[in-house]
Amino acid sequence: MIPIFLENRAVLAVDGPDAAGFLQGLITHDVGLVAPGRSVFSGLLSPQGKALFDFHLHAGDAGAFWIDVVASKADALLKRLSMYKLRKAVTLARRDDLAVLANWPANALAGEPADARTPALGARWIGPAGSAPAGAEAYDARRLAVGVPDSDDIGSDDLLWLETGADLLDGVSFTKGCYVGQENTARMHHRDKVRRRLVPVTLAGDPGDAVDVKDDAGRVCGKLRSRRGDRAIVHLRMEEASKPLFLGEAALTAQWPEWLAGER
Repeated sequence: MIPIFLENRAVLAVDGPDAAGFLQGLITHDVGLVAPGRSVFSGLLSPQGKALFDFHLHAGDAGAFWIDVVASKADALLKRLSMYKLRKAVTLARRDDLAVLANWPANALAGEPADARTPALGARWIGPAGSAPAGAEAYDARRLAVGVPDSDDIGSDDLLWLETGADLLDGVSFTKGCYVGQENTARMHHRDKVRRRLVPVTLAGDPGDAVDVKDDAGRVCGKLRSRRGDRAIVHLRMEEASKPLFLGEAALTAQWPEWLAGER
C-alpha cells in the first residue's frame, strides 16, 4: 500500500544535551531503546499512575527525539514537559514540518518500522509533512479491526496506565528505574491483578446513546470509550469479559486479539 499520514497526530521535538535524561526521568518506557527504525510507545502519568498523555517516541535528527502525540493534546503536552524542564539543557518545540506516517502491512523493502505496540498495526514513523495523503479515518478503522486502544480510549487523568493495556502493548519498562507515577504502576504490576482494562468488542444491534456496559442482570460493569460502526473499545471489569454483556439494546462480545489473549 501507499503510506498515509495521520492528520489527527502532531509531532513535538525534544532536543539538547540533556534530552535523553530529561525524558528518561519522566516517561514510562526506556528512552535508551529508541533508535533509528525503532520507536517506543510510552506515557506521561500523574503521580498517582493515571495516564495523562500517551505517545510514540521516535529517534529524530542529530540526537533529538520526536514525540508522536494526538494533535488535540499536543500543546498541553508541550506545556507539561516545559514544567519539568527547569534548568536542563533541553529545547521543546512543535514541528509542523513533520507528520506521522503509517502503512499496513509494513513495506519491509522500504524499511518501514513496525508500530511499537504490535506488528499487527503495520508500520509507523515520522516523515516530512505533505509527503503522503491523509488517512486518519482509514487508519482508525484498521486499528479497531485489530482491536488496539488509542488516545481517545485512554483519555487523560482517568485510567491507570496498566488499565489501558500498556503492559501488554509494550508501553512500559519495569526495569528502567524511576519516572512520574512509577510507584503505583510497579505495585499494580508486581502485586495486583489488573482488574479493569480497555477491551475491544463487537456490537450486534444499535446501542443508541448508551455508554454503560451492563451484564444480563442490568449491573454496570464497564463504560464505552470509543466506537466506529460495530467495533468499539470499552473499559471493562475483566471478570465480566466472557459473560453476556450489553450496550443499550446491543449485545456486546469481547474480542481477544493476540496482545490481549493471555488475559482471557
